[in-house]
Amino acid sequence: MSDRVKDRIAIVTGAGSGIGEASAIRLAEEGAKVICADINLESANKTAQQITASGFVAEGYAIDIADSQACTSLVDDTVKKFGAIDILVNNAGVNLPGVFHEVTNETIDRTLNVNVKGAMYLTRAALPYMLKNSRGSIVNMSSVNGLVSEPYLSVYSASKGAIVMFTRGIALDYAKTGIRCNAICPGWVDTPINHAHAKMLGGLDHVYKTIDSFQPIGRPGTSREIANVVLFLASDESSFMTGSIVSADGGMTAQ
Repeated sequence: MSDRVKDRIAIVTGAGSGIGEASAIRLAEEGAKVICADINLESANKTAQQITASGFVAEGYAIDIADSQACTSLVDDTVKKFGAIDILVNNAGVNLPGVFHEVTNETIDRTLNVNVKGAMYLTRAALPYMLKNSRGSIVNMSSVNGLVSEPYLSVYSASKGAIVMFTRGIALDYAKTGIRCNAICPGWVDTPINHAHAKMLGGLDHVYKTIDSFQPIGRPGTSREIANVVLFLASDESSFMTGSIVSADGGMTAQ
């Protein structure tokens, strides 16, 4: 423990499981007070309880980030509770794979509303508070599929590619204000969001048996490995980084 984000106020979306859960825990371990936001309140509270049981500060919060007003309320409530918002981790997302000509309007809308608009709504709500304090770090969770695509992921890849460009745009717009914005592009990580895609590829066991064919490191990543990158980008250790797109993909895009 080195208090790398001591007394910073953080919102982590999708904090009920996977990378979001690990990121909330990792930030709290290093001194942040964390709002664990998730569409599932029970899951959000479970993460928050893990954190508080270890002696750190966290609260669960239920939100569907596709709702712009809910995003504004989340940020406002956080500032009312803790006085600021210093770190925003736009992690919540959905992955609804499919053969593109069979994809429904509902799948397209839900993917873009959560993966793209949700990040935009929360960032828009957080920026005025960050500007007031001349300080903030926004970490957007893109994907290796924001850089390269895979079968059955046309809609998901489009949404994650949008996050890459959104990150760069925000970074440029606020570069002189003390606010930084960076994105992470994880490769295949062992989280439930990938299970539906794995099924279309022949099952999770098959994917893991053949993973070295597309992820040279030869194994899936862990949520905590990605959370360590989140922590770095959220902390002052990355103070010269903004607009950076950080691949944490086991070598997938090095090929």
